[in-house]
Amino acid sequence: MSSTHAHRHPHSAATNHEGGPVWLSAAAGLCASLVGLGLARFAYTPLIPALIAAKWFSPADVVYLGAANLAGYLAGAIVARELGARVGAVRSLRAMMLLASLCCFACSMPISFAWFFAWRFLAGLAGGVIMVLAASTILPHTAPNKKGVVGGVIFAGVGLGVAASGTLVPLLLRQGLQQAWYGLGILSVLLTLASWKAWPAEVRGTKAIAQHHRAASRPRSLAIRALYAEYGLNAVALVPHMVFLVDFVARGLGQGILAASQYWVLYGIGAIAGPLVTGHLADRAGFGPALRVAFFVQAVAIAVLAVSAAPAAIIVSSLIVGAFTPGIVPLTLGRIHELVPHNSAGQGAAWAQATTSFALFQAGGAYGLSYCFEQTGGNYALLFMIGAAAVTTALAVDLVVGLLNDPARS
Repeated sequence: MSSTHAHRHPHSAATNHEGGPVWLSAAAGLCASLVGLGLARFAYTPLIPALIAAKWFSPADVVYLGAANLAGYLAGAIVARELGARVGAVRSLRAMMLLASLCCFACSMPISFAWFFAWRFLAGLAGGVIMVLAASTILPHTAPNKKGVVGGVIFAGVGLGVAASGTLVPLLLRQGLQQAWYGLGILSVLLTLASWKAWPAEVRGTKAIAQHHRAASRPRSLAIRALYAEYGLNAVALVPHMVFLVDFVARGLGQGILAASQYWVLYGIGAIAGPLVTGHLADRAGFGPALRVAFFVQAVAIAVLAVSAAPAAIIVSSLIVGAFTPGIVPLTLGRIHELVPHNSAGQGAAWAQATTSFALFQAGGAYGLSYCFEQTGGNYALLFMIGAAAVTTALAVDLVVGLLNDPARS
């Protein structure tokens, strides 16, 4: 978080493109989330059936490799603030985009399960660091009346990556599985280079600010602790779609990789619009009520696939859950700003803690659901039921905390 006061520095204005639009910085954030989360992470999902068909790994191994990425994401969320304080947020972001690009190239060689596991873990780590640092590096340079939409632009990169992976991966797979990884790596490198100079400038000698941010005590009110739990439960709810949706359609329903990829594109289209739509909803209704609506809508959309495999059900479910995959992020970030007002260090600490909670629950959920999937011989309906139950629990926690009359949760 060391960059959060950089805009005060007299030299940062020119370097930070303050004379021009702040959208240049927002575009850098979009590129970062596109590379670190959209491509390095989500592009793996439409590759799962191809990895199995090419006999690179067994079905069980492939799912555990996907979960390795989520474990790396947890590690990235944990180390992000320390890394940003020591190295600088912008340097860290550039380095993580390069690492994510390298991971794509490394995954083109199925040397061993351990090799692949390590690189999927590192791809997740890059995504975790980017998630914690990108918005907190850019938003302090943004006018208050534009923070919602700029945040939406940053997190829309996730959806763009999902949509790009769903359209590009089938095309690249025609050239071969190895070439598909090459293509993702080349695209990641190009986006990294394109955004290199667009990040906000950082002040040299901000060690004291960095240490202040790093040492900031995390807010401990009942409301904020409940929010960490709710965000974590929402993470579990997203796992069935994120990890299993393409495999569910391709192998579970026997419709093949092409049909499955089309649903994954719909998931990506939802993810592009999601942060912008949820941000608009929050502006109208407030972040607390918007979160409750988000939990309820997700519960219904996830539960649908436990009882129906009709194309209409899969389309609606893919779009809605896709929308909330990144869409829940600005809602939670905005709720943190409501619960910890006028304290940027406290907000930064709370956001890092929330991201860690999300990553911990998501990694645990992925491993747990992978185990369930293996033990039940591929029961997809059970996975969607568990996901729906998790986000329903998040809604229940939110409502109970509200009833306890905490003044912050009006």
